[in-house]
Amino acid sequence: MGERRVAVVGGGIVGLAVARELLRRHPGAAVVVLEKEDRLGVHQTGHNSGVVHAGIYYRPGSLKARLCARGRDLLADYCAEHALPYRECGKLVVAVDETERDRFEALQRTAEANRVPGLRRVEGAGIAEIEPHATGLVALHSPRTAITDYAAVADQLGQELRAAGGRVRLGTRVTGVQRRAGSVLLSCADADGTTSPEVADHVVLCAGLQADRLGRLAGGSADPRIVPFRGEYLEVVREKAHLVRGMVYPVPDPRYPFLGVHWTRRVDGGLEVGPNAVLAPAREGYRRRDARAGDLAETLALLLDDPAETAADIALADWIEIRLLPVANKGIELRRS
Repeated sequence: MGERRVAVVGGGIVGLAVARELLRRHPGAAVVVLEKEDRLGVHQTGHNSGVVHAGIYYRPGSLKARLCARGRDLLADYCAEHALPYRECGKLVVAVDETERDRFEALQRTAEANRVPGLRRVEGAGIAEIEPHATGLVALHSPRTAITDYAAVADQLGQELRAAGGRVRLGTRVTGVQRRAGSVLLSCADADGTTSPEVADHVVLCAGLQADRLGRLAGGSADPRIVPFRGEYLEVVREKAHLVRGMVYPVPDPRYPFLGVHWTRRVDGGLEVGPNAVLAPAREGYRRRDARAGDLAETLALLLDDPAETAADIALADWIEIRLLPVANKGIELRRS
């Protein structure tokens, strides 16, 4: 690649990993990351449960299954190398009644085909040996499922990128993408109101929640389009957090594109239960009161454009029942996370 110029739009964990790998493979390249916020990893990277999945759920042989397995090993090594939080607290996936039996058996076959490390089947009486307050008919135990701090990982990637000669422009919003002969002109608006374009030979868009908009700016298709949903968690008070040792998940229900409401351990020792799924009036709104007129107008336009399809999506917002099973009620107190 030589002195080729590469611009990566988006300073989340994906954009930073892409930029770091480009410099590792092409040390002579001029790589810049453009991030609209004043720090790295603000959005999806900094707003997730921190779980490192072991590969239980994904279709065997699929890219997602292979990425999960390979990524798990690479992430564990990376966290160990840089003294970043990484704890293999393990996970139980519990079937609580006979209606879940067939789905459970199918899930076990998938997990075995994906060679989930250390996976074992636990019959009802043995569940409490792993999670003393959990109950159910049968469970899968994945001892290598882990938790980490993805924002901390992103910060480390940013440090490596800078040390290798890459640039990171914070507070820089890409407002235009213009293809020219042999290059691409990126129009950029800085936080102080000034404009300072970037010219690159190659552009990689890793814009997360803004990916569809940046794709359209670059001349891509109008579809797919992002409809924002927010997952809300409840935090278990610290005095009760010890009642769950690792993580406890239900058997996924194929009617919903989620893994189900679950108990999730955090690297700081906290314990959360969730998420639900709530249609959000802002793409980057993480509180109930957060709303942006432009985001909301775009979502409503989608509803008017295809009422049947969008109504089905919105119906998912009603799926907010939090089942505290399969963890028995031991006086656990919850507060909004």
